[in-house]
Amino acid sequence: MKFANPTNDIAFKKIFGDENKTEVLISFLNSILDFQGNKKIKSVTIANPYQVPKIKELKNTILDIKATNQDNEQFIVEMQVEKDREFAKRSLYYTSKSYVEQIDKAENYRKLKKVYFIGILNFAILDTKEYISRHLILDEKTLKQEVADFEFTFIELKKFNLTLQECDTNAKKWIYFIQNASSFDMIPKEYEDIEAFVTAFESAKQYNWSKKEMEVYDWHFKQTWKQLSVIETALEDGKEMGIKVGREEGLKEGLKEGLREGLKEGEQNKAIEIAKNLLDVLDDETIATKTGLSVEEIEKLR
Repeated sequence: MKFANPTNDIAFKKIFGDENKTEVLISFLNSILDFQGNKKIKSVTIANPYQVPKIKELKNTILDIKATNQDNEQFIVEMQVEKDREFAKRSLYYTSKSYVEQIDKAENYRKLKKVYFIGILNFAILDTKEYISRHLILDEKTLKQEVADFEFTFIELKKFNLTLQECDTNAKKWIYFIQNASSFDMIPKEYEDIEAFVTAFESAKQYNWSKKEMEVYDWHFKQTWKQLSVIETALEDGKEMGIKVGREEGLKEGLKEGLREGLKEGEQNKAIEIAKNLLDVLDDETIATKTGLSVEEIEKLR
């Protein structure tokens, strides 16, 4: 038996974004957000349910999960594998956009409902040792949450080092599942009595997948490996350039300056190479945000 890796965008959405298996997403949200009692989510409507995308159309496909609960509160769940230093800003953008799109101009602001953003990161970006962190808008002095319509929860997988036996809550079990599901040959006993987890494992069984789903799944992994290779190569080139310039200067200060310039040029080359690989996947503004290049530079590359 082979389970898919949930950190793969397609696998993640197939597992958590199936409109016919919403118990998986409900369990995940209630566990991660620690919703209890009247706050507990009873039902969700998935705004963009899972469908097998065509590879040639993936550049126009949004792969995060958007859902609304019984109180019309909105939830955005995103799996981010590649390191993105601007991820926090992007989460603010997605959340605010989802918030303002709830009403048309001149409508009653009371109709606006809370938006929760849950980001699952396969890297560490925040200055905290905790693997899960919750971010609220609080009064500086009283610490009261009087502006309560935005909430952000970040799960940094690299900081999660628990064994399955140490996972004593469903929240921990979900994080462990996302991190390790593809390493199992069968459903572990710690999961087999919990319906939502059994359903999640069933969705992750690759022998139940279509040929098209497997093609898209493999394509996503290849794109990730390709980007990592580009970054590593550009960094090595930058270091080599720095050392070469430093040697030519022949002086200590020349070495320092050469290293700085070489690394700077290497970073620029890295950004250009990454941008080239993203031209068929993203629009110019998004590529500029991800690489640090200007929109004009992206247009020239096109």
